[in-house]
Amino acid sequence: MSAVRQQPLLIVEDDLALQKQLKWSLDRFESVLAQDVASAVLQFRRHSPAVVTMDLGLPPDQDSVSEGFKCLEKLLELDPSAKVIVLTGQNDQENALRAIRMGAYDFLSKPVDPDVLSLTVERAYRLYELQQENRRLQTAQQTGALSGLVTRDAQMQRICRTIEKVASSDVTVLLLGESGTGKEVLAQGLHEASKREGRFVAINCAAIPENLLESELFGYEKGAFTGASKTTIGKIETAHGGTLMLDEIGDLPMPLQAKLLRFLQERVIERVGGRKEIPIDVRVIGATHQDLKNQISSGGFREDLYYRLAEIVIDIPALRDRQGDAVLLAHTFLRKFSSELRRPGLSLGEDAIRKIESYAWPGNVRELQNIIKRAAIMADGQQITADDIGIAVAAPLDGEELAVLDLRTVRERAERQAVVAALARVDGNILRAAELLGVSRPTLYDLMDKLQIKA
Repeated sequence: MSAVRQQPLLIVEDDLALQKQLKWSLDRFESVLAQDVASAVLQFRRHSPAVVTMDLGLPPDQDSVSEGFKCLEKLLELDPSAKVIVLTGQNDQENALRAIRMGAYDFLSKPVDPDVLSLTVERAYRLYELQQENRRLQTAQQTGALSGLVTRDAQMQRICRTIEKVASSDVTVLLLGESGTGKEVLAQGLHEASKREGRFVAINCAAIPENLLESELFGYEKGAFTGASKTTIGKIETAHGGTLMLDEIGDLPMPLQAKLLRFLQERVIERVGGRKEIPIDVRVIGATHQDLKNQISSGGFREDLYYRLAEIVIDIPALRDRQGDAVLLAHTFLRKFSSELRRPGLSLGEDAIRKIESYAWPGNVRELQNIIKRAAIMADGQQITADDIGIAVAAPLDGEELAVLDLRTVRERAERQAVVAALARVDGNILRAAELLGVSRPTLYDLMDKLQIKA
């Protein structure tokens, strides 16, 4: 229980002698003291304790339980998951049960046995930790299909919700975004969130020579060309029952565009050198960094193929436009590479964080990943410095122009940017983020709920 006991324990008791006795009997815990409702709320906001022991008789009316119930209500309002242990007088079962109905964890009658109290506090801490872990596991399960995507940016979170909505259908999806923005990660997430039991197959249309691309996509029959010694199925057929990602589809040669269009319309293929039509059940995802509408205007891409591919179009923002994501991803990559390189304990220094925040990242997530990997290899100490990052930062990026004058919108936008940036800087540590922002942990949780920012 040593890790648990480092968390603060709030003791709310107006009798100074009893207060000292409780602190002494609970000396294994880091006790914080309060004697009335106002000081209890103040200490609770400041220290965010997981467990509270509280007398119901509090000033200014110690002979009544009204102040005690007011305190209980306020504390549970601040953090419903906190475990409040109520201390009541002998034969006061009615108020004890009322406290339990209001959300108290347990009650003990005075005079309290120190051993029983200590055991009850330990059990409360243990339950609190189990519930917190359960919430973390539930969150991980809910976002499992997109577990490869790390973001707190509002636009990226909307994209994730779109992916979840369209996953169960068979509509063709077109992913648009600069190179390195995570198009394949989203495509894999879309496949994993679907009910398709077949494979996820990806092919880069720009990486394969034009004379080989047709046979790679559609397969070929034995004897179809010199060297075709056996019948070979293509990527489309391999993805039967699953999902096919056509990456860099903007580079697809015009003759193959016509053949792909027929496949999307008829859902049948013919292998190169073959005459037999083969029905294929596959979900198609297209992806490109190019502006397909400009290519249509210049005659480089078929308009009818575009509309076949663009049943759902998702524009993925560049990393420089994703608030707080660069630092958040840097922490994630550093954990991964420090484990792979067997260099535990590597962390990002403040100067490195500032450089990551101010850089424009033209190569997006892929560039960031490569730079963090290099820094993890080359760093002399346990902390990654700005020199280890080794990027040249130009003038700071221009801030987002004020688009509206509505104060609520402006305030929410500023709050979101501050919260996301703070969470990114401290790698998601809620307590440290709250300290950076100058608020209590419950206040930060409330802000995150209001702004729909995941922990």
